[in-house]
Amino acid sequence: MDQQKTVKVIEVCLVQPPKGATPTSLPLTFFDLLWLRFPPSERLFIYEFPHPTSSFFDSVLPNLKHSLQLTLEHFLPLAGNITWPLDSPSPIINYVPGDAVSFTVAQSNADFNHLCSNFCEAKERFPLIPHLATSHEKASVLALQVTLFPNSGFCIGIPTHHAAMDGKSSTSFIKAWAFACSKLIESPSTSLSLPEHLTPFFDRTVIKDPAGITEAYVDGWLKNGGPNNRSLKVWETVSTIETEAVKGLFELTPSHIQKLKQYARSMLGMNVRLSTFSVTCAYVITCLVKTEQPKTNRVVFVFGIDCRSRLDPPIAPAYFGNCVAGQYNEAETKKLSENDGFIRALEGICEALVIAEGGILDGAENWVSSMHTMSEDRYFSTAGSPRFEVYSIDFGWGRPKKVDVTSIDRTGSFSLSESRNNNKGIEIGLTLKKHEMEVFNALFVQGLESF
Repeated sequence: MDQQKTVKVIEVCLVQPPKGATPTSLPLTFFDLLWLRFPPSERLFIYEFPHPTSSFFDSVLPNLKHSLQLTLEHFLPLAGNITWPLDSPSPIINYVPGDAVSFTVAQSNADFNHLCSNFCEAKERFPLIPHLATSHEKASVLALQVTLFPNSGFCIGIPTHHAAMDGKSSTSFIKAWAFACSKLIESPSTSLSLPEHLTPFFDRTVIKDPAGITEAYVDGWLKNGGPNNRSLKVWETVSTIETEAVKGLFELTPSHIQKLKQYARSMLGMNVRLSTFSVTCAYVITCLVKTEQPKTNRVVFVFGIDCRSRLDPPIAPAYFGNCVAGQYNEAETKKLSENDGFIRALEGICEALVIAEGGILDGAENWVSSMHTMSEDRYFSTAGSPRFEVYSIDFGWGRPKKVDVTSIDRTGSFSLSESRNNNKGIEIGLTLKKHEMEVFNALFVQGLESF
């Protein structure tokens, strides 16, 4: 009989910023408010550590905790909570001395190599992500869990409140933490100086809102489940994933991407503007549509565009918070299911990207109200970005063996990152029912062979 897989919690503690930290309050911009009640974004960073358990508890864990404390001095809002004071027109992130980040230490007897493989059961990853506390009155911004797989490795589970930061910001925090940890291993210290590209920029005044988008979003949330609903409780799930679901990772190598672009140009013309993002998403969506065979007449693809360099004037790349605009395109389900579905999907994505260049915030005042009245169409969306370079995040014990966006299990999104093989390819993560994963895998592989 197989040994029952368990995750045993060893310790739950609170990690505070260093003493002397001052109270900090940040307003939520309309970019933040868009995600006010969305479920947390969740990621797993999995590292090899084939050493005795004693080495982990004597060296790795103390360094992770101490470096986290030093890093939080530069990221004080992450130790605080989102609140909505009665005298405030909109929610804020508030840190006061004494606030802290929940830090869980656990140990698992699950198969580490299976967890790191391209296919594993979705449910095996659930106990590796800590709960992010939210209530009607306040919501934590960040929680952490470090889980040891004795003599094999460890993983860091990180849920973050989506209204506090986008993927770029959360990744910059993790990179800063890893930088601090690596420096501690080299030389113990009680202070931390971050390089400029990892130093967060929190000034909310750079986000201009002459069209009153913030007020529109606040009004939308107050009426959602209202009247005057000031609840900060996040939606538990957007969709429910089956216990037999499988998480899969797929790779498009540079050669694959080049083939997709060449085929697209042969069909659409040499002057069409193509990107790795557009051909990747078009290919994944057509494989998904053929796998799932949605009963809906339309398929909608929603994706985010980083606005930091696109605002007028542009804002600092290190701006910490949310700064992503939503863009989408629609297509007939039947057309995506046909042999030229890839081309049809690609045309729509390219058109949406061109529209976004014309005005990145056009119609932004309607985003929240539109979200509350979403139709029954099949929606696909993305999480992550190859530009985040998540496989470069080294805490001092080597690059990640695997980075896994676990929150897509519940949202039905697919994740994008650079390839863990360090070959300039693209890694795609998605969660499907077991039989659907088998169909998708076959379509994904066979489709690439046909180009």
